[in-house]
Amino acid sequence: MPFADINGLKIYYEVHGDGNTIVLLHHGFGCTKMWEDIYPAFVAKGYRVVMYDRRGYGQSEKGPDFKEFYESDAFRPQSVEELALLMDAFTIDSFHLVGQCEGGVIAIDYAITHPHQVKTITVSSTQCYSAMTMAEFNALKMPNPFRDLEPDIRSKLTQWHGTDSVESFYDQFRTYGGAYGTGFFDLRDILPSVPCPTLVLYPDRSFLFDVEQGVALYRHLPKGELAVFPHCGHNTYEERPDEYSRVTADFLARHNF
Repeated sequence: MPFADINGLKIYYEVHGDGNTIVLLHHGFGCTKMWEDIYPAFVAKGYRVVMYDRRGYGQSEKGPDFKEFYESDAFRPQSVEELALLMDAFTIDSFHLVGQCEGGVIAIDYAITHPHQVKTITVSSTQCYSAMTMAEFNALKMPNPFRDLEPDIRSKLTQWHGTDSVESFYDQFRTYGGAYGTGFFDLRDILPSVPCPTLVLYPDRSFLFDVEQGVALYRHLPKGELAVFPHCGHNTYEERPDEYSRVTADFLARHNF
């Protein structure tokens, strides 16, 4: 299996196809395996697709201080650095970013930090701002520990993250930290600094975020576009994979990519 050494940790990655590069950024409970219904369509359209498991997710190493890292303000900047080092290792100078939920936050941070590298961004089901602290939000939206989840969800998460760590992984991630942090979350002040065309994909029936979150993202982006998936839940990549890849590919074609 392919691993890259990033800051002394083994980071799992996959590369498929040839052409302009699309980097897929998984959500806060995911890994590369969540993209199995998405990436083949991009490869078929002539793109090279790069996917990787961020530090501590899927098959990538956590490191001894992962819990502290996940709860700290270092998560977002170090996630950007991780992606930058991975692209340096592949000698990829420019690319498109596609981020699902938390992956969209990292895509936005990256485009602001490395504006000359990012051609476009697509974000889906990404929160724009919170009306309560994220600790309160998570307690409201995800009250059940791993052992009380539906069997199919437990099975999927176990397949993604392994039997040894999946329960502690989920129970930590549903409680606090990551790109969304623990306090009030708000992207609105930084969105005007995103320089590239950005497509906001949003479901109208997410159990986490109201569709108005997608509209707020769109309204604050200088080069924003908005597509709403009707009668669709939070995991757009899973519920509408054909639309997800088609609408994103159409967006890239409109911008001559």
